[in-house]
Amino acid sequence: MTKMIVVCTGDEGTRFDRDYYATEHFRVAMASWGKYGLQSAEAFFPYAGSAEWISIGVYTFASEQGVHDALASPETQQVMDDVTNFTDATVVLRSLFTPF
Repeated sequence: MTKMIVVCTGDEGTRFDRDYYATEHFRVAMASWGKYGLQSAEAFFPYAGSAEWISIGVYTFASEQGVHDALASPETQQVMDDVTNFTDATVVLRSLFTPF
């Protein structure tokens, strides 16, 4: 199992629809990347007075290769096109995490 962490950054003026992200966007991701091993997606919303991180998305794949295959797939364009439906934040792909 491998977890891909996606962080959206911004400030207090950044538009971000948490409900859309955690429901509709995750549906798009599952439909697009499920065949590459995406097993689940979770949303976390940090709280800090001056934090730049607006959201943290944790996408769990069956393997690290599945993450690479998904991101290289034509379906990724559907996932990226959906981002403007919930935010104008900068999306920063931070890292992959695997158990050790």
